[in-house]
Amino acid sequence: MPNDKLPTPERVLVVAAHPDDIEFGAAGTVARWVAEGAEVRYVVITRGDKGSNDPSADPGELASRREREQRAAAAELGVSGVDFLGEPDGQVEASLRLRERITYAIRQFRPEVVMGHDPTVLFVNNEWINHPDHRAVGQVTVDAVFPTARDPLNFPEHLAAGLAAWKVAELYLWSTNEANQIVDIARTLDRKIAALGCHESQFEDFPETARWVRRRAEELGERAGYPAAEGFRRVMLAR
Repeated sequence: MPNDKLPTPERVLVVAAHPDDIEFGAAGTVARWVAEGAEVRYVVITRGDKGSNDPSADPGELASRREREQRAAAAELGVSGVDFLGEPDGQVEASLRLRERITYAIRQFRPEVVMGHDPTVLFVNNEWINHPDHRAVGQVTVDAVFPTARDPLNFPEHLAAGLAAWKVAELYLWSTNEANQIVDIARTLDRKIAALGCHESQFEDFPETARWVRRRAEELGERAGYPAAEGFRRVMLAR
């Protein structure tokens, strides 16, 4: 059994900006929770139609391919389903309209845990710039969790559609500079890497990427006393 005594939630909703964001940020933890009996669902805000170094790439064809890759990656981990909201890649804004869409997903699925991007991070570990879509999606996700999904007078049309208000218990935010929850993924690191490998359109040298992912997980795990780990900003909300 893993060493960190992390509880297994009943339902987990993972909200990400692009295909492959979840695999980099949280797939080891997702795989672990699925193996332990959790039901996990993904909401991916864009279809990744700008995710290519080829200036001649057709955005529509790329989006279709990346959607297929994300569904394959989710299936690799046993995730129950993936919803794409179809927002334009590279142009996501923290709008009220998008908050309503994420609030709807929360009220529909009723997750105990919501996972997503940490919206407070501009520079991740002083190593790279956090994508503006990540920051926008992270902000809207946090705002949808609290207070919007909780309070029934927000978007009352959801009530008319049969969706009651819902209180999320915890947030797990990846690509954070303030990780307070280190998750032991020793038993699921290989599955994380296998899921990441489904995103073939994104890698010119996947074996090198896989080595980098493994090395980062092992380095984080070593600091916490685990063979491999993922780190999150964990926010436990008063219910």
